[in-house]
Amino acid sequence: MLINTAISNSNRTVCGRLLRTELSSVARVIFIVAAQLAAFTSAGAQSPQASGRPPLMDREKEIALALSSCPSSVANKAAVYVLEKSGYVKVRSGQNSFTAIVQHVRPTSREPQCLDAEAARAFLPRILKVAELRAQGQTQQEIQAFLSDAVAKGTFSPPARPGIIYMLSDQNFDTNGKGEVFPPHVMVYGTHLTNADLGIDGHDLGPDGNPKGPIFVAGEGSPYAFIIVPVGSHNSEKPHDNHD
Repeated sequence: MLINTAISNSNRTVCGRLLRTELSSVARVIFIVAAQLAAFTSAGAQSPQASGRPPLMDREKEIALALSSCPSSVANKAAVYVLEKSGYVKVRSGQNSFTAIVQHVRPTSREPQCLDAEAARAFLPRILKVAELRAQGQTQQEIQAFLSDAVAKGTFSPPARPGIIYMLSDQNFDTNGKGEVFPPHVMVYGTHLTNADLGIDGHDLGPDGNPKGPIFVAGEGSPYAFIIVPVGSHNSEKPHDNHD
């Protein structure tokens, strides 16, 4: 949705033996997602790279993909954005406080997510602006410079309270640029907790160099830090008949 902190890969999970195997192979990818989402909202430096534009999806498929990130109890009434040539457009107004969107941290990636009201206030404007600047042909370096300046001026502000971003889709893809898929999870922001607060030893690292633990904090010490909570697959409905 970019921070140089390690987060955990664990041989334990909240969902049993099957999910344990899956998370062991992709925990580092979850780290990258959280890190990149946080960096797009901070003033931290990024490596210069060509921006490019994500390929446009069939609208119905993109709506379904965005909503797949939400719990089924939320998806029916969530607002929905889709990507067009000039940037994101809202194709469905929400009847609850949640917003579904497929973010593209990099042009080849997709990160379906379901933001609560405070996340939509704090994170969504940056996601929309990045897409707009990409559509204008700006490079990643230019985009990061704009975001850094906007944060410094107070145009963008961090979350004012704790909240949640659901990423329950099983189609989170290529955030690290290696074509990998990472499993469903939720991200809790605004808590100001550290790994130590969660009982996680930040110095006890797994084989991948990340702290061991069933949950973990990405970017601890930052106002954009996330608690990452891996979850099992969910049976989401496909309630996207009304797009007005």
